[in-house]
Amino acid sequence: MEKEQAPEGDSENSKEWIESLRTLAHRLAGKGDLDPLLDRIGEARVVLLGEASHGTAEYYTWRHLISERLITEKGFSFIAVEGDWPDCYRVNRYVKGATNSGASAREVLSAFDRWPTWMWANHEIVALTEWLRRFNETIPEEKRVGFYGLDVYSLWDSMHAVIGYLNRIDPAAAQVARQAYRCFEPYGEDVQEYARATAFVPASCENEVVQILTMLRRKFQEYPDDREGAFNAEQNALVAKNAELYYRTMVRGGASSWNIRDHHMTDTLDRLMRFHGPDAKGIVWAHNTHVGDASATDMADEGMVNVGQLARERYGEEKVVLVGFGSYRGSVVAAVEWEAPMEIMPVPPAREESWEELLHRIAARDLLILFENLDRLPRKEQIWEWRDHRAIGVVYHPNRERFGNYVPTVMPFRYDAFLYLDETEALHPLPLKPRAEREPPETYPWAA
Repeated sequence: MEKEQAPEGDSENSKEWIESLRTLAHRLAGKGDLDPLLDRIGEARVVLLGEASHGTAEYYTWRHLISERLITEKGFSFIAVEGDWPDCYRVNRYVKGATNSGASAREVLSAFDRWPTWMWANHEIVALTEWLRRFNETIPEEKRVGFYGLDVYSLWDSMHAVIGYLNRIDPAAAQVARQAYRCFEPYGEDVQEYARATAFVPASCENEVVQILTMLRRKFQEYPDDREGAFNAEQNALVAKNAELYYRTMVRGGASSWNIRDHHMTDTLDRLMRFHGPDAKGIVWAHNTHVGDASATDMADEGMVNVGQLARERYGEEKVVLVGFGSYRGSVVAAVEWEAPMEIMPVPPAREESWEELLHRIAARDLLILFENLDRLPRKEQIWEWRDHRAIGVVYHPNRERFGNYVPTVMPFRYDAFLYLDETEALHPLPLKPRAEREPPETYPWAA
C-alpha cells in the first residue's frame, strides 16, 4: 500500500477528515451500545479484540462485555488470549468446572506468575473467569465455552506438561519424552542460554522436540477417550517445538522470530477451530499489534505479518472481524524496564494529528467507529491516509512519547471496527510475586 502521510498541524484537511470520520462514529456508553458492532460481526466465525496496552482496565472490561454478548447471542465457542498455553489451560479447566480445577478464579489465576504477571492475573480477568464458569454451569458439558492461550513462550512448562500427561497414561512414552527433552538440561531452563548456544554452535534440540510431537500424534488414537486432555498434550508438544524454533531464531534478529510467534498463534487458533467442530466460532484477545492487519502498518516494511492479517487470509475477510482499541489519555500499568516492578504510569494526551488525537477532537467521549460504507464519505480518500496510532508495551516511558510508542497505520484497512475510549485508567492487578526469569527483553516484543 502506497504511503500518503497525513499533513501536520490543525489543517483544513484535518477538519474535513474529522467531519468524514464523524459519520462513522456511534455512541459508546453501555453494553447496549454494542448493537452496531454485533450487527457488523454478523455471521463472522472469528472476532479478534485488540488493546493498545496490556495494562488498561477499560480494554479488558469492554472485551469482556463484547465476548459475553458474542457467547450468549451468537454462540461463540471459546476465547483464546495472548497468554501461555499451560497457564490458560488451567483457567479452561476451571471455567468448565473440571474436577480439582481450583476453588476460585483468583486461585487459578495465581498460576500466571511469569512477568508481566498483571496481563492475566488481574481483577478484570477474575470477573471474566467467574462469569464464564457461571455461564458454563447453565449449558451441557460438551458445549461449554473454553479459555485457551495462543502464545509460544512456555518452552519448559509445556515440556513438563507433556511428560506429566504421558506419566499418567503411557509411562513408556513418558520415558521417551523425558530422554528427548534432556537435550535442554545443559541450559538450566534458561532460554537466553539456549538461544546463545545455538547462535554459536550448529547443534540444537530441534530434532528432539519434533520427535515427541510426531510420537504423540501417532499414538493419540491408542490413548483413553480424553479428547481435550489429548489435545492439551499435543498442543504443549507443539508449543515446545515452536518455542525452540522461536528462541533459536530470536538471536539472529529481524522479523523471523516475530513471524514464527504470530504464525504459531494463528496455527493454534486454527487447531482450536478444528477441535470445536465445523460450526466453531472463536474470540481472540491480543494486543493491537497482533490483531490489526500488519499490512496496513509499517510492520509490513520489515516483512512482518500478524494474526489479524493471517486470519483474514485463511478464513476470508467476510468471516473475520478485527476490532482495535485506543485512548486519548489516562493511566496504565507498565514497567520502566524488563522485569522491573509494575507501576501505575500516566498516559499523556495523544500525539497531535494521530488517530487518537483526531478522534478526541470529534468528541471528548467514548466512541464506537465502524469502518463500513466508506464509499459514501464526501472525502473518502482522506480516511485512507497514514497516521500515527499509539501502541504501549509492558515496558513504557511516558516521557518518550515524542520518539516512540506509535505505529503508522491506515486504520480502516487495519481494523473493521475501533473502540475509542477517551480517558482510561490502569488495570487492577492481583498481588502476585513474579517468578524469576532470565529471558532477555527481546524475547517479548515491547509493544505486544
